[in-house]
Amino acid sequence: MKKLWIVIFLLVTQYCGFSQVFPEDKLGWKVGVQTYTFKEFSFYEALNKADSCGVRYLECFRNMQIGGGLEGKMDYNMDEAKRIQIKKWLADRKMRLTGYGVVNLKSEEAWRKLFEFGKDMGIETFTAEPEEQFLPFLSNLCDEFEINLAIHNHAYPSHYWYPPVILKAINHALSDRIGACADLGHWVRSGLNPVACLQLLGDKVKWVHMKDMSVYGEEGHSVVWGNGVLNLPEVIETLKRIGFSGQLSAEYEYNWFHNTIDVKQSISFFRSLL
Repeated sequence: MKKLWIVIFLLVTQYCGFSQVFPEDKLGWKVGVQTYTFKEFSFYEALNKADSCGVRYLECFRNMQIGGGLEGKMDYNMDEAKRIQIKKWLADRKMRLTGYGVVNLKSEEAWRKLFEFGKDMGIETFTAEPEEQFLPFLSNLCDEFEINLAIHNHAYPSHYWYPPVILKAINHALSDRIGACADLGHWVRSGLNPVACLQLLGDKVKWVHMKDMSVYGEEGHSVVWGNGVLNLPEVIETLKRIGFSGQLSAEYEYNWFHNTIDVKQSISFFRSLL
C-alpha cells in the first residue's frame, strides 16, 4: 500500500510540473521572452536562460546563433535536421516557439518561405515591419497558413513608430490575422505614452514587447519592470479593457551579459500584479 501511494505521489508531482498554472493563464495571455534579450548568447543558451525565468513561450530573434553543437543561425532557411533538433530542445523543456521576428523581407518568395518555416515550427505569430506593398500578399499568407502577423514599432524615425501609421496599415490589410506588435519601450523612446498608444490600437494589438525604461527619450534603457517610467498596473488594466489575448514577450535590452536575473524579477513582479 505504501508503494502505491509513492507511485501516486510521483505521478501527481510529475503531472503538476507539466501543467503548471500561471496567473496570466486565466486572462488568456502568454508570457514569454524575446530571445534578442540574450543576443550575446546562442539560442541553446537562451533556452536555458528563459527556462530559468519561468516562461514556456519564446519569440525567436532571427540572427541568433543556434548553438548546442549546431552551426548557423536561427534563420528561416535552416534545414530540416536543425529544425528537428530545435523542436526536441523545446519539447525537453516543455517550451514552445510561438513567435519569430522582427522580420522585414523583400520579396514574396522570401515571405512564403518564412511562413512555411513558421508552419513547420508551430509559430503562431510573426512580428514584422513589412513594406506596405506586401500587405495584401501577407494577408493571403496569414489566412493560408493560419499564422498571425503583428506589425512592430521601432522608435522614431522608423516607418511604424507612430501608432496611427500602424493602424492605417492594419485597416488596409485584408486579413483579421494582421495586427500590431506593441513595443512599449520604443514608444517611450519616442516620447509617446504607451497606455495611450495601446488605447488607440485597441483590439488590433496581437503581441506586446514588454519593457520598462529608465527615462523617456532616446537616453532611456531597460530596467527591471516597476523601477522605471512605465505604469505597469495601468498597462495591465488597459490590455484587459481592449480584450488582449496574445503574448507578452519580455525584451530586456541592457546589462546584456548578466540580465537573466533582471528578466526573472520583471516577470515575477508582473505576475504579482495579475
